[in-house]
Formats: sequence, C-alpha cells, structure tokens
Amino acid sequence: MELNTIKPSAGAKHARRRVGRGIGSGLGKTAGRGHKGQKSRTGGFHRVGFEGGQMPMHRRLPKRGFKSRAVALNGEINLSDLSALNMAEVDLLVLKQARLVGQLVRNVKVVMTGDLTRAVTLKNIKATAGAKLAIEAAGGSVQAS
Repeated sequence: MELNTIKPSAGAKHARRRVGRGIGSGLGKTAGRGHKGQKSRTGGFHRVGFEGGQMPMHRRLPKRGFKSRAVALNGEINLSDLSALNMAEVDLLVLKQARLVGQLVRNVKVVMTGDLTRAVTLKNIKATAGAKLAIEAAGGSVQAS
C-alpha cells in the first residue's frame, strides 16, 4: 500500500449538490427552492416560534406561576399521628417505615392538629410553634438538627 493509492471506502463520500448549474443538472433555475416566497430568498427564513408577524403563541398566553420541585421533598404530620405511632423517639426513618411520609421526603414538620397524650422526643424533625408547645406540655422534646 502506498500513500497515493489510499482511497475512502465505497459509499463514504458523497458528491456535493451543485445547484443552479443549468437545466440538465435537475437543480437549475430555482435550484430546488421552488417559486417565490420567503424560503426561496437568500437569508430568508424565520426563527423558531415566528408566526409571520402575528403575535406568537408564547407571547399571546399569560405567564402563570411555576411548580416547585422541592414540594415532593417536604412532608408534614400531625400530633395525632405521633400519638398513634407508640414510639418514644421519632426520627425521619421511623416515619418512613410507618408510612406516615413518602420515601422521597427529606424534611418533615409536625403541625398542631389533633392532640398528643404521651411524651415523644423528635430528632431532626421540625415542629410549628404550637406543636412544639403541645409536645413539651406532654413531657416530650424537639431536638433540632
């Protein structure tokens, strides 16, 4: 094999389309662009979302809020769920095993709904001000992270 005999494999190279080179080429006159119109002109094309000058869809529709993806990571339980749990110490893992919160939840807050009759210690679980008072009144405590 010599350097001057090396050729690309069959089908690897394609001939460039030569447009506007006469009627016999099949791509003469309009050069495959059809007749008239914006797409037939040089530089004549539109950007994505352009609707011919009409107010585009993304500007016609009103802007409306957003959905936070952090919502799936937050969970809440109430005081009556804590009493039903029958555990002295409660943390995130205990709540997941009891299926009181989802498996994706990372942050849990206790809200003051229902009543608590037993002493419960919360570890790395937040509580609202009212819930914290109710837990401490029952003899429990809230240990922050």
